[in-house]
Amino acid sequence: MFDKILIANRGEIALRVLRACKELGIATVAVHSTADADAMHVRLADESVCIGPPPARDSYLNVPALLAACEITGADAVHPGYGFLSENARFAEILSDHNLAFIGPKAEHIRLMGDKIEAKRTAKRLGIPCVPGSEGGITDDAEAFAVARDIGYPVLVKAAAGGGGRGMKVALTEADLSEALSNARTEAKAAFGDDSVYLEKYLQKPRHIEIQVLGDGKGRAIHLGERDCSLQRRHQKVFEETPSPALNSAGRDAIGETVAKAMRDMSYLGVGTVEFLFEDGEFYFIEMNTRIQVEHPITEMTTDIDLILEQIRVAAGNDLTLTQDDIKFHGHSIECRINAENPVSFRPSPGKILHYHPPGGLGVRVDSAVYQGYTIPPYYDSMVGKLIVHGKTRPECLMRLRRALDEIVVDGIETTLPLFRALIREQDIINGDYHIHWLEQFLAGGGMDPEPSK
Repeated sequence: MFDKILIANRGEIALRVLRACKELGIATVAVHSTADADAMHVRLADESVCIGPPPARDSYLNVPALLAACEITGADAVHPGYGFLSENARFAEILSDHNLAFIGPKAEHIRLMGDKIEAKRTAKRLGIPCVPGSEGGITDDAEAFAVARDIGYPVLVKAAAGGGGRGMKVALTEADLSEALSNARTEAKAAFGDDSVYLEKYLQKPRHIEIQVLGDGKGRAIHLGERDCSLQRRHQKVFEETPSPALNSAGRDAIGETVAKAMRDMSYLGVGTVEFLFEDGEFYFIEMNTRIQVEHPITEMTTDIDLILEQIRVAAGNDLTLTQDDIKFHGHSIECRINAENPVSFRPSPGKILHYHPPGGLGVRVDSAVYQGYTIPPYYDSMVGKLIVHGKTRPECLMRLRRALDEIVVDGIETTLPLFRALIREQDIINGDYHIHWLEQFLAGGGMDPEPSK
Protein backbone atom coordinates (compact mmCIF):
# COMPACT_ATOMS: atom_id res chain seq x y z
CA MET A 1 0.00 0.00 0.00
CA PHE A 2 1.04 3.61 -0.51
CA ASP A 3 2.65 5.56 2.33
CA LYS A 4 1.63 9.05 1.27
CA ILE A 5 -0.78 10.27 -1.42
CA LEU A 6 -0.73 13.71 -2.98
CA ILE A 7 -4.24 14.81 -3.96
CA ALA A 8 -3.93 16.76 -7.21
CA ASN A 9 -7.34 18.40 -7.07
CA ARG A 10 -9.54 20.72 -5.07
CA GLY A 11 -13.08 21.07 -3.70
CA GLU A 12 -15.34 18.23 -2.69
CA ILE A 13 -13.48 15.52 -4.63
CA ALA A 14 -10.20 16.40 -2.89
CA LEU A 15 -11.95 16.08 0.46
CA ARG A 16 -13.59 12.82 -0.62
CA VAL A 17 -10.21 11.31 -1.56
CA LEU A 18 -8.67 12.56 1.68
CA ARG A 19 -11.34 10.76 3.72
CA ALA A 20 -10.68 7.48 1.92
CA CYS A 21 -6.95 7.86 2.55
CA LYS A 22 -7.53 8.44 6.26
CA GLU A 23 -9.62 5.27 6.49
CA LEU A 24 -6.75 3.36 4.87
CA GLY A 25 -4.21 4.91 7.23
CA ILE A 26 -2.41 6.71 4.38
CA ALA A 27 -0.84 10.13 4.94
CA THR A 28 -2.14 12.92 2.69
CA VAL A 29 -0.75 15.95 0.93
CA ALA A 30 -3.09 18.71 -0.23
CA VAL A 31 -1.95 20.99 -3.01
CA HIS A 32 -3.66 24.30 -3.55
CA SER A 33 -3.58 27.56 -5.42
CA THR A 34 -3.36 30.84 -3.53
CA ALA A 35 -7.13 31.15 -4.01
CA ASP A 36 -7.70 27.88 -2.11
CA ALA A 37 -5.48 28.51 0.90
CA ASP A 38 -8.51 28.29 3.21
CA ALA A 39 -10.06 25.23 1.54
CA MET A 40 -11.31 22.43 3.76
CA HIS A 41 -9.06 19.74 2.26
CA VAL A 42 -6.06 21.96 2.91
CA ARG A 43 -7.08 22.30 6.56
CA LEU A 44 -7.59 18.56 7.06
CA ALA A 45 -4.63 17.12 5.13
CA ASP A 46 -1.47 16.03 6.94
CA GLU A 47 0.58 18.40 4.79
CA SER A 48 -0.17 21.10 2.24
CA VAL A 49 1.79 22.76 -0.54
CA CYS A 50 0.89 25.90 -2.46
CA ILE A 51 1.54 25.23 -6.14
CA GLY A 52 0.73 28.55 -7.77
CA PRO A 53 -1.63 31.46 -8.39
CA PRO A 54 -5.39 31.06 -8.97
CA PRO A 55 -5.51 30.22 -12.72
CA ALA A 56 -5.67 26.42 -13.06
CA ARG A 57 -3.01 26.39 -15.78
CA ASP A 58 -0.57 27.90 -13.26
CA SER A 59 -1.53 25.64 -10.35
CA TYR A 60 -3.68 22.51 -10.67
CA LEU A 61 -2.50 21.90 -14.23
CA ASN A 62 1.10 22.81 -13.46
CA VAL A 63 2.86 19.45 -13.74
CA PRO A 64 6.35 20.64 -12.65
CA ALA A 65 4.81 22.19 -9.52
CA LEU A 66 3.00 18.94 -8.72
CA LEU A 67 6.19 16.94 -9.17
CA ALA A 68 8.04 19.35 -6.91
CA ALA A 69 5.32 18.99 -4.27
CA CYS A 70 5.72 15.20 -4.41
CA GLU A 71 9.46 15.51 -3.98
CA ILE A 72 9.22 18.00 -1.12
CA THR A 73 6.73 15.90 0.84
CA GLY A 74 7.91 12.40 -0.09
CA ALA A 75 4.57 11.39 -1.61
CA ASP A 76 4.73 8.11 -3.51
CA ALA A 77 1.39 8.35 -5.34
CA VAL A 78 -0.91 10.96 -6.86
CA HIS A 79 -4.70 10.85 -6.92
CA PRO A 80 -6.01 13.17 -9.65
CA GLY A 81 -9.71 13.14 -8.67
CA TYR A 82 -11.82 14.15 -11.68
CA GLY A 83 -11.25 16.95 -14.16
CA PHE A 84 -7.87 18.71 -14.35
CA LEU A 85 -5.23 15.99 -15.06
CA SER A 86 -7.37 12.94 -14.29
CA GLU A 87 -7.59 11.81 -17.93
CA ASN A 88 -4.20 13.06 -19.09
CA ALA A 89 -2.19 10.06 -20.31
CA ARG A 90 1.02 12.06 -20.53
CA PHE A 91 0.70 13.08 -16.87
CA ALA A 92 0.37 9.41 -15.90
CA GLU A 93 3.51 8.63 -17.91
CA ILE A 94 5.47 11.49 -16.36
CA LEU A 95 4.58 10.27 -12.87
CA SER A 96 5.77 6.78 -13.78
CA ASP A 97 9.04 8.24 -15.11
CA HIS A 98 9.55 9.79 -11.66
CA ASN A 99 8.71 6.56 -9.79
CA LEU A 100 5.37 7.92 -8.66
CA ALA A 101 2.13 5.94 -8.91
CA PHE A 102 -0.83 7.41 -10.78
CA ILE A 103 -4.05 6.36 -9.06
CA GLY A 104 -5.97 5.71 -12.22
CA PRO A 105 -5.89 3.56 -15.36
CA LYS A 106 -2.90 2.66 -17.47
CA ALA A 107 -1.80 5.53 -19.72
CA GLU A 108 -2.57 3.46 -22.82
CA HIS A 109 -6.22 3.09 -21.76
CA ILE A 110 -6.58 6.78 -20.92
CA ARG A 111 -5.19 7.67 -24.34
CA LEU A 112 -7.32 5.06 -26.12
CA MET A 113 -10.60 6.14 -24.54
CA GLY A 114 -9.72 9.83 -24.85
CA ASP A 115 -9.85 9.49 -28.64
CA LYS A 116 -13.57 9.09 -29.28
CA ILE A 117 -13.05 7.46 -32.68
CA GLU A 118 -10.61 4.87 -31.35
CA ALA A 119 -12.80 4.34 -28.29
CA LYS A 120 -15.74 3.49 -30.52
CA ARG A 121 -13.64 1.10 -32.61
CA THR A 122 -12.40 -0.57 -29.44
CA ALA A 123 -15.92 -0.85 -28.04
CA LYS A 124 -17.10 -2.59 -31.21
CA ARG A 125 -14.16 -4.98 -31.07
CA LEU A 126 -14.96 -5.82 -27.46
CA GLY A 127 -18.61 -6.53 -28.21
CA ILE A 128 -20.10 -3.33 -26.80
CA PRO A 129 -23.06 -2.02 -28.87
CA CYS A 130 -22.42 1.32 -30.58
CA VAL A 131 -24.45 4.12 -32.16
CA PRO A 132 -24.56 3.79 -35.97
CA GLY A 133 -22.14 6.24 -37.56
CA SER A 134 -18.88 6.78 -39.39
CA GLU A 135 -16.16 4.19 -38.95
CA GLY A 136 -13.61 6.90 -38.22
CA GLY A 137 -12.99 10.59 -38.64
CA ILE A 138 -14.69 12.45 -41.47
CA THR A 139 -12.10 13.70 -43.94
CA ASP A 140 -14.34 15.95 -46.04
CA ASP A 141 -17.93 17.08 -46.47
CA ALA A 142 -18.63 14.62 -49.29
CA GLU A 143 -17.85 11.70 -47.01
CA ALA A 144 -20.02 13.20 -44.29
CA PHE A 145 -22.99 13.50 -46.65
CA ALA A 146 -22.54 9.88 -47.75
CA VAL A 147 -22.44 8.62 -44.16
CA ALA A 148 -25.43 10.74 -43.17
CA ARG A 149 -27.51 9.41 -46.07
CA ASP A 150 -26.57 5.87 -45.04
CA ILE A 151 -27.51 6.15 -41.34
CA GLY A 152 -30.37 8.61 -41.84
CA TYR A 153 -31.08 12.06 -40.45
CA PRO A 154 -30.88 13.61 -37.94
CA VAL A 155 -27.16 13.13 -37.33
CA LEU A 156 -24.75 14.33 -34.65
CA VAL A 157 -21.34 15.76 -35.53
CA LYS A 158 -18.90 15.11 -32.66
CA ALA A 159 -15.33 16.14 -31.91
CA ALA A 160 -12.99 13.14 -31.87
CA ALA A 161 -11.08 14.61 -28.93
CA GLY A 162 -14.20 16.07 -27.36
CA GLY A 163 -16.03 15.96 -24.09
CA GLY A 164 -18.56 17.94 -22.08
CA GLY A 165 -20.66 18.73 -25.13
CA ARG A 166 -18.00 20.86 -26.84
CA GLY A 167 -17.52 20.28 -30.55
CA MET A 168 -20.93 18.66 -30.81
CA LYS A 169 -23.54 19.85 -33.35
CA VAL A 170 -26.84 18.42 -34.62
CA ALA A 171 -27.86 18.37 -38.29
CA LEU A 172 -31.58 17.73 -38.55
CA THR A 173 -31.58 17.65 -42.35
CA GLU A 174 -29.08 17.53 -45.22
CA ALA A 175 -29.32 21.31 -45.53
CA ASP A 176 -27.94 21.67 -41.98
CA LEU A 177 -24.94 19.37 -42.33
CA SER A 178 -22.31 21.67 -43.87
CA GLU A 179 -22.83 24.33 -41.22
CA ALA A 180 -22.82 21.71 -38.43
CA LEU A 181 -19.53 20.30 -39.70
CA SER A 182 -17.92 23.73 -39.92
CA ASN A 183 -19.09 24.82 -36.48
CA ALA A 184 -18.10 21.54 -34.83
CA ARG A 185 -14.61 21.66 -36.35
CA THR A 186 -14.09 25.27 -35.29
CA GLU A 187 -15.28 24.59 -31.74
CA ALA A 188 -13.22 21.37 -31.49
CA LYS A 189 -10.07 23.14 -32.68
CA ALA A 190 -10.53 25.91 -30.14
CA ALA A 191 -11.33 23.57 -27.24
CA PHE A 192 -9.01 20.64 -27.89
CA GLY A 193 -6.48 21.76 -30.51
CA ASP A 194 -7.84 19.04 -32.82
CA ASP A 195 -10.58 19.64 -35.41
CA SER A 196 -11.19 15.94 -36.19
CA VAL A 197 -14.89 15.07 -36.15
CA TYR A 198 -17.04 12.03 -36.75
CA LEU A 199 -20.74 11.34 -37.32
CA GLU A 200 -23.29 9.41 -35.30
CA LYS A 201 -27.01 8.80 -35.63
CA TYR A 202 -28.86 11.38 -33.52
CA LEU A 203 -31.34 9.61 -31.27
CA GLN A 204 -34.59 11.47 -30.63
CA LYS A 205 -35.40 10.87 -26.94
CA PRO A 206 -32.74 8.60 -25.46
CA ARG A 207 -31.76 8.25 -21.84
CA HIS A 208 -28.13 8.61 -20.74
CA ILE A 209 -27.18 5.49 -18.82
CA GLU A 210 -23.68 4.68 -17.60
CA ILE A 211 -22.18 1.52 -16.16
CA GLN A 212 -19.70 1.74 -13.27
CA VAL A 213 -16.76 -0.66 -13.57
CA LEU A 214 -13.81 -1.64 -11.39
CA GLY A 215 -10.79 -3.67 -12.48
CA ASP A 216 -7.38 -4.59 -11.12
CA GLY A 217 -5.40 -4.50 -14.37
CA LYS A 218 -4.81 -8.25 -14.17
CA GLY A 219 -7.87 -9.51 -15.99
CA ARG A 220 -10.35 -9.25 -13.12
CA ALA A 221 -13.18 -6.73 -13.45
CA ILE A 222 -16.74 -6.27 -12.23
CA HIS A 223 -19.58 -3.83 -12.73
CA LEU A 224 -21.47 -2.03 -9.98
CA GLY A 225 -24.68 -1.36 -11.83
CA GLU A 226 -25.89 1.66 -13.75
CA ARG A 227 -26.61 5.31 -13.16
CA ASP A 228 -29.26 7.25 -15.05
CA CYS A 229 -27.84 10.70 -15.87
CA SER A 230 -30.49 11.81 -18.35
CA LEU A 231 -31.33 15.13 -16.72
CA GLN A 232 -28.76 17.37 -18.39
CA ARG A 233 -28.29 20.96 -19.41
CA ARG A 234 -25.95 21.66 -22.34
CA HIS A 235 -24.69 18.08 -22.06
CA GLN A 236 -23.76 18.65 -18.40
CA LYS A 237 -25.30 16.29 -15.85
CA VAL A 238 -27.51 17.87 -13.22
CA PHE A 239 -29.43 15.06 -11.46
CA GLU A 240 -28.52 11.36 -11.35
CA GLU A 241 -30.15 8.27 -9.94
CA THR A 242 -29.66 4.54 -9.57
CA PRO A 243 -31.16 2.20 -10.48
CA SER A 244 -32.53 3.68 -13.68
CA PRO A 245 -36.34 3.81 -13.81
CA ALA A 246 -36.03 2.65 -17.45
CA LEU A 247 -34.25 -0.67 -16.80
CA ASN A 248 -35.27 -4.01 -15.36
CA SER A 249 -32.92 -6.43 -13.64
CA ALA A 250 -32.44 -8.56 -16.77
CA GLY A 251 -31.43 -5.58 -18.90
CA ARG A 252 -29.16 -4.31 -16.13
CA ASP A 253 -27.40 -7.65 -15.74
CA ALA A 254 -26.98 -8.10 -19.49
CA ILE A 255 -25.37 -4.75 -20.25
CA GLY A 256 -23.38 -4.86 -17.01
CA GLU A 257 -21.82 -8.22 -17.85
CA THR A 258 -21.11 -7.09 -21.44
CA VAL A 259 -19.16 -4.13 -20.09
CA ALA A 260 -17.42 -6.09 -17.32
CA LYS A 261 -16.26 -8.70 -19.82
CA ALA A 262 -14.86 -5.96 -22.05
CA MET A 263 -12.93 -4.54 -19.08
CA ARG A 264 -11.55 -8.00 -18.29
CA ASP A 265 -10.46 -8.40 -21.91
CA MET A 266 -8.70 -5.00 -21.73
CA SER A 267 -7.12 -5.77 -18.34
CA TYR A 268 -8.52 -2.42 -17.24
CA LEU A 269 -7.10 -0.94 -14.04
CA GLY A 270 -9.09 1.12 -11.57
CA VAL A 271 -12.53 2.67 -11.75
CA GLY A 272 -14.18 3.76 -14.98
CA THR A 273 -17.57 4.48 -16.46
CA VAL A 274 -18.87 3.26 -19.80
CA GLU A 275 -21.57 5.62 -21.04
CA PHE A 276 -24.51 4.76 -23.29
CA LEU A 277 -27.53 6.25 -24.91
CA PHE A 278 -30.55 4.01 -24.31
CA GLU A 279 -33.64 4.11 -26.51
CA ASP A 280 -36.37 1.57 -27.32
CA GLY A 281 -34.63 -1.12 -25.28
CA GLU A 282 -31.26 -0.75 -27.06
CA PHE A 283 -27.92 0.45 -25.69
CA TYR A 284 -25.51 2.52 -27.80
CA PHE A 285 -21.96 3.22 -26.57
CA ILE A 286 -20.93 6.87 -26.63
CA GLU A 287 -17.74 7.09 -24.55
CA MET A 288 -15.77 5.84 -21.58
CA ASN A 289 -14.55 8.04 -18.74
CA THR A 290 -11.33 6.62 -17.28
CA ARG A 291 -11.65 8.22 -13.83
CA ILE A 292 -13.91 8.50 -10.84
CA GLN A 293 -17.17 10.26 -11.71
CA VAL A 294 -18.83 13.17 -9.93
CA GLU A 295 -21.91 10.99 -9.42
CA HIS A 296 -20.11 7.97 -7.92
CA PRO A 297 -21.75 8.40 -4.45
CA ILE A 298 -25.13 7.05 -5.56
CA THR A 299 -23.44 3.80 -6.58
CA GLU A 300 -21.75 3.66 -3.18
CA MET A 301 -25.12 4.17 -1.48
CA THR A 302 -26.74 1.22 -3.27
CA THR A 303 -23.77 -1.18 -3.09
CA ASP A 304 -22.00 -0.24 0.18
CA ILE A 305 -18.72 -0.26 -1.79
CA ASP A 306 -16.26 2.63 -1.25
CA LEU A 307 -15.15 3.26 -4.83
CA ILE A 308 -12.28 5.60 -3.96
CA LEU A 309 -10.90 3.12 -1.43
CA GLU A 310 -11.06 0.29 -3.99
CA GLN A 311 -9.48 2.57 -6.60
CA ILE A 312 -6.53 3.18 -4.30
CA ARG A 313 -6.19 -0.51 -3.39
CA VAL A 314 -5.94 -1.75 -6.98
CA ALA A 315 -3.65 1.13 -7.98
CA ALA A 316 -1.28 -0.10 -5.26
CA GLY A 317 -1.11 -3.47 -6.99
CA ASN A 318 -3.61 -5.38 -4.88
CA ASP A 319 -5.79 -7.99 -6.55
CA LEU A 320 -9.48 -7.24 -6.91
CA THR A 321 -11.03 -9.36 -4.16
CA LEU A 322 -14.63 -8.42 -4.96
CA THR A 323 -16.48 -10.74 -7.31
CA GLN A 324 -19.66 -9.98 -9.22
CA ASP A 325 -21.59 -12.15 -6.77
CA ASP A 326 -20.38 -9.92 -3.93
CA ILE A 327 -22.20 -6.90 -5.40
CA LYS A 328 -25.66 -6.68 -3.87
CA PHE A 329 -27.84 -3.78 -4.94
CA HIS A 330 -30.28 -2.38 -2.40
CA GLY A 331 -32.70 0.50 -2.50
CA HIS A 332 -32.60 3.65 -4.61
CA SER A 333 -30.30 6.70 -4.58
CA ILE A 334 -30.46 10.17 -6.16
CA GLU A 335 -27.84 12.92 -6.41
CA CYS A 336 -28.38 16.63 -7.04
CA ARG A 337 -25.37 18.70 -8.16
CA ILE A 338 -25.66 22.00 -6.32
CA ASN A 339 -23.84 24.77 -8.16
CA ALA A 340 -23.13 28.40 -7.31
CA GLU A 341 -25.25 29.63 -10.20
CA ASN A 342 -28.43 31.56 -10.79
CA PRO A 343 -31.12 28.85 -11.05
CA VAL A 344 -32.75 30.45 -14.11
CA SER A 345 -29.90 31.98 -16.15
CA PHE A 346 -27.19 29.65 -14.73
CA ARG A 347 -24.87 32.64 -14.47
CA PRO A 348 -22.01 31.82 -12.04
CA SER A 349 -22.42 33.26 -8.55
CA PRO A 350 -19.11 33.09 -6.67
CA GLY A 351 -18.88 34.77 -3.30
CA LYS A 352 -18.96 34.33 0.46
CA ILE A 353 -21.30 31.82 2.08
CA LEU A 354 -22.94 33.69 4.94
CA HIS A 355 -25.05 30.85 6.31
CA TYR A 356 -24.67 27.14 5.67
CA HIS A 357 -26.70 24.28 7.10
CA PRO A 358 -26.41 20.84 5.47
CA PRO A 359 -29.37 18.49 5.82
CA GLY A 360 -29.11 15.31 7.86
CA GLY A 361 -31.07 12.29 8.98
CA LEU A 362 -31.31 8.72 7.80
CA GLY A 363 -30.25 8.17 4.19
CA VAL A 364 -28.92 11.70 3.60
CA ARG A 365 -25.31 12.41 2.57
CA VAL A 366 -23.71 15.70 1.54
CA ASP A 367 -20.37 15.66 -0.29
CA SER A 368 -19.14 19.24 -0.07
CA ALA A 369 -16.02 21.16 0.91
CA VAL A 370 -17.78 24.43 1.77
CA TYR A 371 -18.46 25.84 5.22
CA GLN A 372 -20.04 28.94 6.71
CA GLY A 373 -17.78 31.90 5.93
CA TYR A 374 -16.07 30.15 3.02
CA THR A 375 -15.67 32.21 -0.15
CA ILE A 376 -16.23 30.36 -3.40
CA PRO A 377 -13.56 31.62 -5.81
CA PRO A 378 -14.49 32.64 -9.37
CA TYR A 379 -11.68 30.68 -11.05
CA TYR A 380 -12.97 27.11 -11.02
CA ASP A 381 -15.99 24.89 -11.42
CA SER A 382 -19.06 26.34 -9.69
CA MET A 383 -20.02 23.22 -7.72
CA VAL A 384 -20.96 23.90 -4.10
CA GLY A 385 -21.55 20.26 -3.31
CA LYS A 386 -23.63 17.18 -3.95
CA LEU A 387 -26.78 16.23 -2.08
CA ILE A 388 -27.19 12.44 -2.09
CA VAL A 389 -30.16 10.59 -0.66
CA HIS A 390 -31.00 6.89 -0.34
CA GLY A 391 -34.22 5.06 0.35
CA LYS A 392 -35.56 1.53 0.26
CA THR A 393 -37.70 2.44 -2.77
CA ARG A 394 -37.72 5.22 -5.35
CA PRO A 395 -40.82 6.92 -3.84
CA GLU A 396 -39.16 6.87 -0.41
CA CYS A 397 -35.98 8.28 -1.95
CA LEU A 398 -37.92 11.13 -3.57
CA MET A 399 -39.67 11.95 -0.31
CA ARG A 400 -36.32 11.97 1.49
CA LEU A 401 -34.90 14.24 -1.21
CA ARG A 402 -37.83 16.63 -0.80
CA ARG A 403 -37.19 16.79 2.96
CA ALA A 404 -33.45 17.34 2.50
CA LEU A 405 -34.02 20.14 -0.03
CA ASP A 406 -36.36 21.85 2.41
CA GLU A 407 -33.72 21.64 5.15
CA ILE A 408 -30.52 22.70 3.38
CA VAL A 409 -29.47 26.34 3.69
CA VAL A 410 -26.82 28.05 1.55
CA ASP A 411 -27.08 31.84 1.87
CA GLY A 412 -24.92 34.65 0.51
CA ILE A 413 -24.71 33.30 -3.03
CA GLU A 414 -27.18 32.12 -5.61
CA THR A 415 -27.44 28.36 -6.06
CA THR A 416 -29.32 25.84 -8.18
CA LEU A 417 -31.28 24.57 -5.17
CA PRO A 418 -34.53 26.15 -6.45
CA LEU A 419 -34.18 24.10 -9.64
CA PHE A 420 -34.24 20.84 -7.70
CA ARG A 421 -37.14 21.99 -5.56
CA ALA A 422 -39.04 22.62 -8.79
CA LEU A 423 -38.00 19.35 -10.42
CA ILE A 424 -39.26 17.10 -7.67
CA ARG A 425 -42.76 18.57 -8.10
CA GLU A 426 -42.87 17.56 -11.78
CA GLN A 427 -44.94 14.47 -12.56
CA ASP A 428 -42.46 13.24 -15.18
CA ILE A 429 -39.70 13.25 -12.57
CA ILE A 430 -41.94 11.57 -10.01
CA ASN A 431 -42.77 8.90 -12.62
CA GLY A 432 -39.16 8.59 -13.81
CA ASP A 433 -40.33 9.39 -17.33
CA TYR A 434 -37.68 11.69 -18.81
CA HIS A 435 -34.89 11.75 -21.41
CA ILE A 436 -31.73 13.75 -22.19
CA HIS A 437 -33.66 16.65 -23.75
CA TRP A 438 -36.31 16.85 -21.01
CA LEU A 439 -34.56 19.36 -18.74
CA GLU A 440 -33.72 21.85 -21.48
CA GLN A 441 -37.33 21.66 -22.72
CA PHE A 442 -38.53 22.21 -19.14
CA LEU A 443 -36.29 25.27 -18.74
CA ALA A 444 -37.18 26.66 -22.16
CA GLY A 445 -40.86 26.37 -21.21
CA GLY A 446 -40.40 28.53 -18.13
CA GLY A 447 -40.56 25.59 -15.70
CA MET A 448 -38.55 27.48 -13.09
CA ASP A 449 -41.02 30.35 -12.69
CA PRO A 450 -42.11 30.85 -10.02
CA GLU A 451 -40.42 28.96 -7.21
CA PRO A 452 -42.82 28.08 -4.36
CA SER A 453 -42.38 30.04 -1.18
CA LYS A 454 -40.72 28.32 1.74
